[in-house]
This record gives sequence, structure tokens and C-alpha cells, in this order.
Amino acid sequence: MVDCFNQARYSPGMATPARRSPAGEARQRDAERTRQALIDAALVEFAAKGREGARVHDIAARAGVNKQLISYYFGGKDGLYDAIGERWQRAEAEFAPPGMSLEDMAVAYLRLDDETRDIVRLWAREGLDHPHGENIPAPDPDVVPPEILDLQQRQADGEVDPEFDPPYLLLMLMALSAADVVMPHQVKMFTGLDATSPEFRRRYADQLRILIRHLTPPPS
Repeated sequence: MVDCFNQARYSPGMATPARRSPAGEARQRDAERTRQALIDAALVEFAAKGREGARVHDIAARAGVNKQLISYYFGGKDGLYDAIGERWQRAEAEFAPPGMSLEDMAVAYLRLDDETRDIVRLWAREGLDHPHGENIPAPDPDVVPPEILDLQQRQADGEVDPEFDPPYLLLMLMALSAADVVMPHQVKMFTGLDATSPEFRRRYADQLRILIRHLTPPPS
């Protein structure tokens, strides 16, 4: 926001787990492929139709498997939706690891692979389907989201001007990273470029870097 298989833990004093047979390993690989195929298919369906609009029959058909496997592997459509979020969190940890500069991090979110674009469409559709945030639980006033903590630390380190309010700055940065997906028609209108083109990505990334640099306070 899933570890698919639990690994047995054992100490030297415990019996060593039996080694899997080749057939067992093949079944495990098949199960993992099925899980990933369902997540891939669900991402496309959820991005196009929303959580409520997507149908398990259509997800399973796109994945080429029996729809009963959605319940078997994920406990239902909601579990499958959560698995998409968990996959995305793992991806974020790889392309935007801790310690990355804010400039590099902002550009990292501009990747134009199909999965990333569908993730952005999915989150945008969540907002369209729930314009008042009624699908979001009330925030705990005693818990600060890690993204906000990160911006606060960057302010303390002098990377971001303390004049910015971190929650609002975060929203602006998120909007900047999603512009090519949620406003492709405006991209075409204002730049003459296709929002999915490498040329637009390069130019937009260059301009985004310039903008992020201006978040740093001037030397005193």
C-alpha cells in the first residue's frame, strides 16, 4: 500500500522442513502466475470501471482463469483491490527508496509504463466515484502519514522551504506527477505532444526538476 507464500521458520533444534518435490514447486509457480495474472487483470478493470463497477467475471475472463480463484486467492474483489495497493507499495520502495532527493523522487513518479498509468487512473477514479472522500476512514489525529513526515524532515534538513504546509505541498506534488494521465488532452493542447510520448516525458521531467529546485529556500 503481499507476501504470497509464508516461509516456515525453524531453529537448528527443529526438524528441517521437507524439500518440495518438483511437482510441488511447479504448482507453486502456477499459483503465483495465477495470482499475478489476476492482479494484472484487476488493475485494468478497476482503472476503467472503478471498484464498484468492476465485475469479478470480467476480471477472471481477462486473466483467463475461473472466477472462483479470486475468492480462493484473495477472499473476494476487495482483497484483490488491496493486493493491487500492496504491489504498488513494493514498487514504490524500489523506484523511490528512502534518501532520494525530492527532485529525483518527483521525476521517478513520471514512469510511463502501462501499470503505473493504470494505477494513477485507479486512484483518480476513486476520487471521481467518491468526491467527498466517503470511502476514506476518518484520520487519526495522533498519526502523521509517513509522506508528511518525510516532507517535514526535508524542511528540517533545508531541502524544502519551511513556508510550505507539508500536506498541501504533498497534494500539489501528487497532482504534478499525475498530470500526463489525468489531463492528456490538455497536454496535447498546450504542448502539441502526445502525453505518452518519450519526448513529452523528457521535457516535462526537465521542467519538473526546475520547479522542485525552487522549493529549496534561498541561502540566508
